[in-house]
Amino acid sequence: MKVAVIGTGSWGKHHLRVFNEMGCLAAFVEKNHELRKTYETKYNVPGFPDIQSLTKKIDLDAVTVCTPTATHYEIAQNTLSHGIATLVEKPLTYSSHQGQELVDIAKDNHAILTVGFIERFNPVIMGIKDNLLNKKLGDPLLLEFQRENRWAGITKDIGVILDSSVHDIDASRWLFNDEPNVVFARTGNVITKHDDFATIILGFKNQKTAIIIANWVTPYKVRRISVTCTEGNMTGNYISQEIQIDDGKSITIPKKKHEEPLQNELTSFIESIQSKQSPLVTGIDGVRTTQIAEAALSSAKRGVPIYMEL
Repeated sequence: MKVAVIGTGSWGKHHLRVFNEMGCLAAFVEKNHELRKTYETKYNVPGFPDIQSLTKKIDLDAVTVCTPTATHYEIAQNTLSHGIATLVEKPLTYSSHQGQELVDIAKDNHAILTVGFIERFNPVIMGIKDNLLNKKLGDPLLLEFQRENRWAGITKDIGVILDSSVHDIDASRWLFNDEPNVVFARTGNVITKHDDFATIILGFKNQKTAIIIANWVTPYKVRRISVTCTEGNMTGNYISQEIQIDDGKSITIPKKKHEEPLQNELTSFIESIQSKQSPLVTGIDGVRTTQIAEAALSSAKRGVPIYMEL
């Protein structure tokens, strides 16, 4: 299995590390000459200044795209057209229209397309999903997400909804196993030119609701989820990876070993290629999530709920 990482910045460098540990890192793309030389030496694999030179010289099975959002479409279009399995970091594309085009290109070239919704591979979300499937606390009614931290100055081409809230939009879809039919949002900005704080309400069938709070203002990191069910409540901390299950009679805290979500995600990606099975996160998941994010941005701008049929 030969894998290349495209973009080795603040997040791509972790892809390099994990694929190297997995023994399948074959090459990478990095425009910065000094950084490229650093990683060539560190991992003993060739680095290339652009995607074109990479695909001409290396026969690849897979790539991960860890570049700014505005570049995702062009890069993934290239790799998928070559039949290369492609994981694109979130969001899939700047627009849902571009995302759908990538889904079509992947289908035409029999290539796997997946999106970096890493929280699906966090033991907290995995554990909550298992409990919902087992109906341990009945049916889910309300999902509440908090994703807060001070802006690090790295993401500059998109706001907090497309950069951060998409994780929880995707998780809402996955945990409810459904698509929302109404979206309402309020946003604002005090630090960046884009939205840097947002509250999103997603309405689903059968009175189910997801409330997503995200901001780049809080001076410390918060990653929490609360799930209210018909017979109890579950809360999870993404950072400590602790889940508390409250059935109204007692509180249970399952003991699980700490896992690296990125390791789980990239392992799952490789396994889907080897088994020729659909990945856990599909290209369609990426498109649907972007459509919902677009609806949230539109709602915030217009001050009205957006009704959807997905």
